[in-house]
Amino acid sequence: MKFKVAKSTLSGVAKIPGNKSGTARGVIFGSLAGGTSILYNPLTNLDSYSIVKMMENLGAKINTEDDSKWIIEGFDGKPSVPSNILDAENSGTGFYFVLAVCSLIEGYSVLTGDYQICYRPAQPMIDAINNLGGKAFSTRNSGTAPIVVKGPIKGGVIEFPGVNSQWMTPFLSVCPLLKEDTIIKETDLLERPYVDMTIGMLKRAGIEIINNNYDEFIIKGNQKFKPFEYELPGDWGTSGYPMIATAITPGSKVTFTGLDVNDYAGEKAFVRILKDMGADVVVKNDGKDGITVTGGASLTGIEIDCSGTPDAVPILSVLGCAAKGKTVLKNIGACRLKETDRAKSIKEELEKMGAKFDETNDSLTIYHSKLTGCKIDGHHDHRIVMAMSVAAMIADGESEIDNAEYAAVSFPNFYELMKQINANIESI
Repeated sequence: MKFKVAKSTLSGVAKIPGNKSGTARGVIFGSLAGGTSILYNPLTNLDSYSIVKMMENLGAKINTEDDSKWIIEGFDGKPSVPSNILDAENSGTGFYFVLAVCSLIEGYSVLTGDYQICYRPAQPMIDAINNLGGKAFSTRNSGTAPIVVKGPIKGGVIEFPGVNSQWMTPFLSVCPLLKEDTIIKETDLLERPYVDMTIGMLKRAGIEIINNNYDEFIIKGNQKFKPFEYELPGDWGTSGYPMIATAITPGSKVTFTGLDVNDYAGEKAFVRILKDMGADVVVKNDGKDGITVTGGASLTGIEIDCSGTPDAVPILSVLGCAAKGKTVLKNIGACRLKETDRAKSIKEELEKMGAKFDETNDSLTIYHSKLTGCKIDGHHDHRIVMAMSVAAMIADGESEIDNAEYAAVSFPNFYELMKQINANIESI
């Protein structure tokens, strides 16, 4: 599928769908609990359903018939040996979390995913499982999927590099179920908002984690997950695409609903970033009564620390093109470990449109650039597809964006919502 996109003026009201990371954690924590948990406002995207299928294969019963609420019957901390290979498809969060869940099982599990997942590094998790008394190995001896796992792991001390929180956070979730205590040590931990979200949602499920300044996490063993009910807020990461599109297109005005500025998500910084650059953004009642963005304001480039928002690097790069001077994105290392090296991918595609960049391993500098429409490779990456769709809304001429179907990985109604607020976008 492709998107054809041209200059746009946006207007109306847009309801932001439920939080992607929260939906993933809710499904997994509800499965680890005994009894019935209910997730309200789940994100009904491809990744969420991939996680649902894996947790069902491990023994959970999950009713997803009602899009407004999912009902989860958990397996009380005792996952079953899966009857088949576990396929994370394109879900990195699902792949890493379920890899840890499988380490609880006294038996073998095999975990894989699509071609992108099979090149995402997992060696730190493999090492941690082996160090905790389990057995894990990559079938290709490459530290990547397919991975074979055998448990059960025991408590102990494990260490992780801080560049990717997705290696560590799954162990925050499974180590409370172990018979012994666990200490997790981290070095220069990035993506801290995801850690805060994990610990906060674990607390809702009755699990206590001691966080010593993100350098050390102390986890008491013999804890039990309790069933819970949780209404997921709107996804700040998702909001960035239509919100930034509104800010950079002259004459636009859109009110966004479903968001809460007190959420865990690091991407709630979009509001501060836009204001700091000079955008017209009005937040009512912490977002509960809407966030209104008016386009056309003169934007000025700033420095942005992306250590807590690695997924935002592509859309912030587009924002940088529309701002006077230069915008510097710092601490972007984690974004290079996602479905693609997103810094490289977004730079490559925006340069096709005329954007000017400087790049280091841990930063991108984007200069104010006049963009021209062209043919764009979406890199089979939802965040590249959506960011480039926004870039096309300020470019001269028409752009054609390939791999458009990948937007559904995190934002299943991206196309419909953008059409709803009058974007000049067509699906072909």
